[in-house]
Amino acid sequence: MKVLHLDENHPKLHQGFKQLGISNYFDFESEKKIIEKTISRYDGIVLRSRIGIDKYLIDKASKLKFIVRVGSGLENIDVDYAKKKEIKIISSPEGNSNAVGEHALGMLLSLINYMYSSQKEIFDGFWHRESNRGFELKNKTVGIIGYGNTGKSFSKKLSGMDVKVIFNDLKLNLSDQYAQQVSLSTIQEESDVISIHTSLNSKSTNLINKNFINKCKKPFWLINTSRGQCLVLEDLIEGLKKGKILGAALDVIEYEKKTFENLLSSKKIMTNFLNLVDLKKIVITPHIAGWTHESKIKMVEVILKKVEKLLK
Repeated sequence: MKVLHLDENHPKLHQGFKQLGISNYFDFESEKKIIEKTISRYDGIVLRSRIGIDKYLIDKASKLKFIVRVGSGLENIDVDYAKKKEIKIISSPEGNSNAVGEHALGMLLSLINYMYSSQKEIFDGFWHRESNRGFELKNKTVGIIGYGNTGKSFSKKLSGMDVKVIFNDLKLNLSDQYAQQVSLSTIQEESDVISIHTSLNSKSTNLINKNFINKCKKPFWLINTSRGQCLVLEDLIEGLKKGKILGAALDVIEYEKKTFENLLSSKKIMTNFLNLVDLKKIVITPHIAGWTHESKIKMVEVILKKVEKLLK
């Protein structure tokens, strides 16, 4: 069995494949057109997000048995068409869920206590205390949208913070000891904090927009460690300026490319992005919520277990 690796991952991945009797081949640089010419040689593909796996490429991959996505989101793969061709899709959302949960909590605490913005002031020579008086999480209600691996991880992290945690998910009957499942309208009515943990799909794309924000009963803090396209950046800026949103912690931005590797090279985003970063009520990180040394290994371990099970 031959597998083509399209992105670099931890060496443990191809070492594990070798132990399973799989031959590893690597191409981290060729464009999609070149990959299409050689893909028929391989039984499997391993990728993160550098190249999209669409219908055309799948048709070229005549021997393909599985596609491995080292990560969680599958938006760069035509999953429905792959399933029609009886190609197994393997991903590793379990592998970085703890990292995302920790990152979301860290961003939230930084946001409500002005840690990032006050540090910037200190670097500029200012020592302002009263204007940086923060808030406590205790007795607040946190609403989570999407209760998969990362949503559950975040709610577990919140369990010692004396907060009420509610969530909304397309799947039913997911309530557990850490959070109660409610309607989306209840999230809008009760939440002091709203954190996005949904996958990117037709229902979640542009979910947090002007209409959603205006339906929220209370001003709230917003966290997004999911996908940038779940949030309309222009509507977020308007909500921040009007006080409907108290602050936003963003690990992802609407304008990110599917590779997630570059943002600022695009001139088209500059106006809204600069308007955003000029606001004091913002914490931004470059899509690193699940990007820890530990998660890099854990995601590989998850993949190896799933591939081994597939081959049995």
